[in-house]
Amino acid sequence: MKLLKPIILSTLAIAAIAVSISTMAVSSDSDSVIRDKFLKIGLVAKKIEDSPMPGLKQISTNRGIFYASEDAKFFVAGRLFNMEAGLVNLTEGALADLRLSGMEEFKDSMIVFPAKQEKHTITVFTDTTCTFCQRLHAQIAEYNNLGITVRYMAFPRGGLNSRSFTDVSAVWCADDQLTAMTQAKAGQRLTPARCDAPIMGHFDFGQASGVTGTPAIILDDGSMIPGYKPPQELAAILNK
Repeated sequence: MKLLKPIILSTLAIAAIAVSISTMAVSSDSDSVIRDKFLKIGLVAKKIEDSPMPGLKQISTNRGIFYASEDAKFFVAGRLFNMEAGLVNLTEGALADLRLSGMEEFKDSMIVFPAKQEKHTITVFTDTTCTFCQRLHAQIAEYNNLGITVRYMAFPRGGLNSRSFTDVSAVWCADDQLTAMTQAKAGQRLTPARCDAPIMGHFDFGQASGVTGTPAIILDDGSMIPGYKPPQELAAILNK
């Protein structure tokens, strides 16, 4: 009997490892199928994981977060809510985590207008040709006086071959980025310039974060406010 116990335990351990390996193989195959199916519809699956809903995969892509069945036969574009928890938006929570990670990655390439007595920090995806971006920047001193530090990331709405891309590149490549930003937002044309600034990196991160227009304001908790908010209104939101 003493000899049987180690044998039984060893057999169970081998069986557990076999099941684990089998599960990993199935999971890997499922991920590959999902990646291939997503590529066919123009989405690059960067991260695939189980969603909070059983049987549904959560996929972080270059265009935001989507869902799919494990066999990739069904695709879901939308928000996932937890009804038992009071309609908690689980998709927005996942996007918030993605935004926080990206802001940490790109923090050294942001253009920052700091508040002297900082209470809050916002990160704004901006385009120099955007009317409401220009309005926001025209009030930059008011935001700063309310204790709001403004960090800019580039989001050239027209893409790689647009005037907006040329303009934001000139701003990020300028020796004095703060002055260049103010001049560009005031309608001045800057001398075109190219450098190692990760403009397309900012743009791709914005698209993955759910940004569809500018300005898009990201708060410290990763939540996003789409569109322009006047200084006092934004301060009231932040102070809550």
